[in-house]
Amino acid sequence: MNAGRRSLGFMIAAAGMLAALVLPLSSGTAVALSARPMLLMLALAAALLFAIAAWTSGPRAIPLGLAGALCGAATTLELLRDESVVGSAASGYWAMVLAVWLGSALAVIQLASLWPRDHAYRRAIHLAVPLVFGAVVFYLWEVSVRGFGVSPVIMPAPSAAVARFIVSLPILGGDFVQTFVRGVLIGYVIGCGAGLVVAVMAQRFAFLGRGLLPLGNFFSALPLVGVAPIMVMWFGFDWPSKAAVVTLVTFFPMLVNALAGLSASGHMERDLMRSYGASHRQMLTKLDLPAALPFIFNALKINATLALIGAIVAEFFGTPTQGIGFRISTEAGRMALDMVWAEIALAALAGMAFYGLIALAERATTFWHPSYRT
Repeated sequence: MNAGRRSLGFMIAAAGMLAALVLPLSSGTAVALSARPMLLMLALAAALLFAIAAWTSGPRAIPLGLAGALCGAATTLELLRDESVVGSAASGYWAMVLAVWLGSALAVIQLASLWPRDHAYRRAIHLAVPLVFGAVVFYLWEVSVRGFGVSPVIMPAPSAAVARFIVSLPILGGDFVQTFVRGVLIGYVIGCGAGLVVAVMAQRFAFLGRGLLPLGNFFSALPLVGVAPIMVMWFGFDWPSKAAVVTLVTFFPMLVNALAGLSASGHMERDLMRSYGASHRQMLTKLDLPAALPFIFNALKINATLALIGAIVAEFFGTPTQGIGFRISTEAGRMALDMVWAEIALAALAGMAFYGLIALAERATTFWHPSYRT
């Protein structure tokens, strides 16, 4: 984004904050912003910071824009404490919300465009961009739901879901153990381990590879909602049936990727190993498996999300009185959507943490790969 457009955007954001001084905050009888000294100071501070950012060049405008957005967000969220604003927000309130969105968007765009030479600084920027972007999304969700007076049955505010998450920690802990620790992890280890072992055998015996790959494509195309009830009937309503679904879901991605990785080494490397008189076992451990590590970790990362999805879907077709999928199904039937969103947040956090651990293990073991060279 060029400097002219960025300056114009920050000036529009400053004008949006100032417009709240003259425009109505609510269609009801809400007190004007000028009659609230603390909120008036925050709104004026936000407008001033946006105006200074408009005339500031380079990266120095980023903290000014973010500080202005923070002041504006604090103003709008504090106004939601007024019952006359909740569900009846008017043009003055939405002008401030749009100003916060515009100011934060301009700051994030400029932050994402930075590419410093210092590696630690660059990693900090890569971490800050999604955090700020996510905070803005949740802010817009909060003010939109409460400002328009959306029923919590249709869409609860993030603050309500967070409050329910904190209150329901014991229940969420039991659901996490039932779904993730018992169903996902056990099925993940069995499915990925079996897929890797079969891939090694298929690479040793070519007929296995030719016979298993078409079957892998066939089973990968099977609908999960059709497989899950069969597994529940075979293995019962407790976690073994969920682990069986996860095993089936994770087996074939690992098989296909590992088989491709075991064949990734070139003919020159193989000829060199043969010239040294290497046995098949030595070629497997010294050449084929190291070359296949990027492919194996790719399958592990894919399966990290597939496993959690498979376990949750399987719980919709029969489970004991706990589990993430069970809780989502029952609480949705009771119209308790704040608890549903708390369970969704739990699943998302577990999946992100699991994926992150695998990515860290990949970075530690495949640091030699060209994709990690800087």
